Amino acid sequence: MLRLTPGALSSQLLEQRPGRWPDDLVQYEGLAPTLIDAVRFNAGNVCHLPEVQIKELGELQEQSGLWIRIRGLRNRDYIEDVLQALQIPKVLRIPLLDVPQRPQVDCLDTAVLVVIHRLGFPNSSGYLSSDQVGLLLLPRLLISVEENSSNVAFPELTQWLLSGQTPVLESDLDDILHFLVDDILDDIFPILESISHHIDTLEEAVLRRPKPKLLTRTFRYRRNLRTIRSQVWPLRHQIQVLLREHQTLLGKEALGGFQEMAELVQLLYENCEMLRNQCDAITQAYSVGISNRMNQVMKTLTILTSIFAPLTFIAGIYGMNFEFMPELKFRYGYFIVLFIMSIVALLQSLWLWKRGWFQDWTAQR
Repeated sequence: MLRLTPGALSSQLLEQRPGRWPDDLVQYEGLAPTLIDAVRFNAGNVCHLPEVQIKELGELQEQSGLWIRIRGLRNRDYIEDVLQALQIPKVLRIPLLDVPQRPQVDCLDTAVLVVIHRLGFPNSSGYLSSDQVGLLLLPRLLISVEENSSNVAFPELTQWLLSGQTPVLESDLDDILHFLVDDILDDIFPILESISHHIDTLEEAVLRRPKPKLLTRTFRYRRNLRTIRSQVWPLRHQIQVLLREHQTLLGKEALGGFQEMAELVQLLYENCEMLRNQCDAITQAYSVGISNRMNQVMKTLTILTSIFAPLTFIAGIYGMNFEFMPELKFRYGYFIVLFIMSIVALLQSLWLWKRGWFQDWTAQR
């Protein structure tokens, strides 16, 4: 009988998917076609079974270790039949098949359950996408459930297993579990590197010439970082709990791998925080740049106003409709007033120039 540890399987569905659907999930309206195959481990030999017969699963599980790979959730009834044939308790099926679940690492009496989201940038669009991956480790059995129906489940690990370079026993399923989670987490680093490159470019552009579209792109990358952090943050504590549980299914090498994974999660979290702070710095630089540009505009208007104010005063005096104004009868009075107004404007401009008012504080340096 499966005995749940306190707090196990307490996850709930997320209110919304982290990121967007991958392109192939959009193509299949979020339910990719179901593909099921298996990898069999028997006495150091690894055999790939491209087709799985439900009636043979029980016998295969008794004879050797199995890695059942389920891709695509469209045919849920068929998946339920496969899991039932493997005697998977119903309480463990819900986190594997219901999407999207929050990330979790749960340690049960005779099982280890991991739910994580594979993140990526489809077609280099800059918009984050995600598909859920559920992993369940039982005695002599490892089950992976991918929401996305890729052609090959975890191609690099599969190729290495089938190459036969290193003998793999059924007792090594815990190491494979660690490799799978580690492979998904490692894919986040290129995403962060790409975001970091774009943020550096945005920061330089904002400092040179701030534009609203640059701020919009900054907010988009900040939202992506918040999504990544929300997927990494829950794993920090849960992996530590898993290590303290001394799970019998995990051998010494697997426990060491999960210890390294805890450090990897911490590193991912710190990188996300660093890049988020850089986004905040870009936002502040944008605000400062816009403020400087506005100050430059106001300074220009102030200069024009201060120059034309005396001229307006002189023009206002001689524009009064009094009958007795001596200058009105003077033959050269018009030209003299224009000359005086020019001298006043020139002296005013020289005075402002010496005080540095004509310097453009927003110019590129």
